[in-house]
Amino acid sequence: MTPKEILKFAKENKVTMVDLKFNDFLGIWQHFTIPVSELDEGLFEDGSGFDGSSIRGWQPINASDMLVVPDPSTATIDPFFAEVTLSLIGNIVDPITKEDYSRDPRNIARKAEAYLKSTGVGDTSFFGPEPEFFILDDIRYGQNQHEGFYHLESTEGQWNTGRDEKPNLGYKPRYKEGYFPVPPTDSQQDIRDEMVRTMERVGIRVEKHHHEVATAGQAEIDLRFLPLVKMADALNWYKYIVKNVARKHGKTATFMPKPIFGDNGSGMHCHQSIWKGDKPLFAGNGYGGMSEMAMHYIGGILKHAPALAAFTNPTTNSYRRLVPGFEAPVNLAYSSRNRSAAVRIPMYSPSPKAKRIEVRFPDPTANGYLAFAAMLLAGLDGVQKRLSPGSPLDKDIYSLTPEELKEVPGMPASLDEAMDNLKNDHEFLLQGDVFTEDVVETWIEYKMSNEVSAMRLRPHPHEFALYFDA
Repeated sequence: MTPKEILKFAKENKVTMVDLKFNDFLGIWQHFTIPVSELDEGLFEDGSGFDGSSIRGWQPINASDMLVVPDPSTATIDPFFAEVTLSLIGNIVDPITKEDYSRDPRNIARKAEAYLKSTGVGDTSFFGPEPEFFILDDIRYGQNQHEGFYHLESTEGQWNTGRDEKPNLGYKPRYKEGYFPVPPTDSQQDIRDEMVRTMERVGIRVEKHHHEVATAGQAEIDLRFLPLVKMADALNWYKYIVKNVARKHGKTATFMPKPIFGDNGSGMHCHQSIWKGDKPLFAGNGYGGMSEMAMHYIGGILKHAPALAAFTNPTTNSYRRLVPGFEAPVNLAYSSRNRSAAVRIPMYSPSPKAKRIEVRFPDPTANGYLAFAAMLLAGLDGVQKRLSPGSPLDKDIYSLTPEELKEVPGMPASLDEAMDNLKNDHEFLLQGDVFTEDVVETWIEYKMSNEVSAMRLRPHPHEFALYFDA
C-alpha cells in the first residue's frame, strides 16, 4: 500500500491507534503507539522520534535522538490489541543526516538484498526458516550472590508421569518421541491451530505445523518461503504471535535452543535459494539436482560457518544444543537427505522451483535480519570465489569413527569461540557495505561483555554436584 492507501485503509477499518515496530540490535521487537490522529502521509517521510540510547547496542546518551520511519508495505492490523491498531514495521534513520542507521538490523538486511542485485548473480534471495519452540505451563528462574536456579513445568513433560494431577491422565510424550503422535498425546493442536490462523490474519503463509521431537510441548510451524527482508519481518510476527497466543491460553513460549536437559533442543533450519527473474538458479544436473552455483553457495556457507555462528547461534544457550555426538548438526558437511549434515539438500520434489539448500545449524534466538543477511553474504562469497564444498557426506555422521571425523570440520563449541571466529573472518560481511566494521565490533563487544563474561562469573548449579566435596 502507498501512504495515501494506508490512510484510506485506516479509515475503512476504523483504526484508532497506530503501532510502530522495529527490531533492536539483538533481535527483540520494540514498539511505541501513536493515536490515529497523528497518522498522515508525512509520517512515512519524516518518521517519529525516540530515544536510541535506551535500545541495546545502539546510541550513546549524548547522541540519542533517532527516527523510526514506517515502511508502508508492512501495514496490517495487529491481532492482539483491544483497540483497532494499525501495525507498521519501521526503518531507523539518523535525524540529522537522514541516513539509514548502520546498526539497524532491518537496514542491514535491506542492504544485503541490494548487494545481491548489484553483483548480477541474482535478483532475489528466498528464505524459509523452520523455527522450533516450547510451549510451557510455568517458568521460574533467579540468580543472586548465594543462589541460582531455574524451574520449568509442562503438563506434557515426561517427568510428570508420576505426579498427582487430580487426576493424572497420562499421554505425555516420551523423551525424543514427540514427533508426531496424534492427540491426546499431542495436547497442543488447538493452540498451534490458533497460532497459524493468527499468522494468516497478518498475511503470513504457513505450510504446516506439528509437535516436535521433545517432550514438554516442543512445536514447529513452517513458513512458506519469502524474500529475505519480508521473511525477517515475518519471523518477528511469528515469535510475537506464538508468545501472545500461548499467553492467551495461560501458557508461555520460549525460543531458547536448549531449555530442557536430556531431550532435543530447538533449531531453526533455514531453507534458501537465489532466483533471477522467474528462474531458480539452484536447480541443475549436479549432485542432488543442484546447479554449480548452488554448490559454490554451499562452499561459502561451510567455509564461513564458524563465523556465521555468531549471528545464527548468538547465545550461550545455543551451544548447549550444538554438542558433538548428539543430533545437532555440528559437523560441517553437506548431503542430500542426510539430516545429520550441517547443510542438507531436500529431496521432496524434483521441480526446479523446489531446489534449495537447508542450513541446519541456526537456532531461533537469531535476529532474522542479521542471520539471513550473513548467510546470503557467505553464500555469495562462495559463488564469487567458486569455493568447493568438497565431497558430500552421505553416511550417518554419528556412526563415523574418530579417525573419519578428523577430516570433517566442526561448528564452534561456545559463544566466545564463535565471536573469535567472527573477529578473524568477517571480510565477506563487509561487501557492499552490508555489515560495517562498527556493526561487527559492536556485536562482538556486546555479546562478550553482556553474555559471555556474565556467564563466566556465575557458578552453574551442576558444578555443586561435581565439585562441592572436592
